[in-house]
Amino acid sequence: MPQVQYKRQQVGEVDVFYREAGPADAPVLLLLHGFPSASHMFRDLIPHLAGRYRVIAPDMPGFGQTKAPPRGQFEYGFDNLAKVMDGFVDAIGLERYALYIFDYGAPVGLRLAMSRPERVSAIISQNGNAYLEGFSDEWGAWQTYWRDPSSANREACRASLSAETIEGWHYAPGSDPALLSPDGYELDIAYMARPGAEEIQLDLILDYRSNVALYPDFQAYFRACRPPLLAVWGRHDRAFVPAGAQAYQRDLPNAEIHLLDAGHFALETRHGEIGSYIQDFLGRQLTR
Repeated sequence: MPQVQYKRQQVGEVDVFYREAGPADAPVLLLLHGFPSASHMFRDLIPHLAGRYRVIAPDMPGFGQTKAPPRGQFEYGFDNLAKVMDGFVDAIGLERYALYIFDYGAPVGLRLAMSRPERVSAIISQNGNAYLEGFSDEWGAWQTYWRDPSSANREACRASLSAETIEGWHYAPGSDPALLSPDGYELDIAYMARPGAEEIQLDLILDYRSNVALYPDFQAYFRACRPPLLAVWGRHDRAFVPAGAQAYQRDLPNAEIHLLDAGHFALETRHGEIGSYIQDFLGRQLTR
């Protein structure tokens, strides 16, 4: 089994932590994590893929082990996260790669794909939304904050960052309790408890509205560039519902859609199933 290496790459003011495994000359798969997690969410998936692919999973600024300047000296918004990830891709010399996008990783990764479409060989979306149909009806506090970024509405979003919400809203729904390890959500809870972390995350919650504004551009990219796309979606996700997976076929009729008996963090309990879908999909797409 290929050994995972833990590395760092300086990108401007940001010291990006990332995980890498697999042959250096193999096709590349870039894994982009979501909220409120980091590259550790891929700890069980990487071994499934690293025998055939060079797998790279960075922590974005504000998450995990990546070191970035404090709030006020660094802009914590999605355009800037994408700028850092684009610089990271350049710094480690990736010329072409498949993208795995999840949650926050979706708008970051799709910004990369739109700006340099020639680099993206395929896309795997695991509960990575790009359509209004994908939103559940449980976004009320965030949407109110987007419309009116008052102090009171900011505070109303703070509950999204609590330990109870991370475990009980993001991880537990749709997960088999016997298969759900506490390692993932306990580490996310610890990261969120670091000084300054909540304010950074509240800034990103506000800026999430910029992602919704870009949905028509993401969809135009799909139609123009026709990237091969696999959607593997936890059907019990309380944030992004299955309609978000199925909507990809509107712009990419050949998109392959699989709805899994899992929740938002589907990898926590279905990493083997997801790994098999990815192996089959990339095995067909990257040999064409």
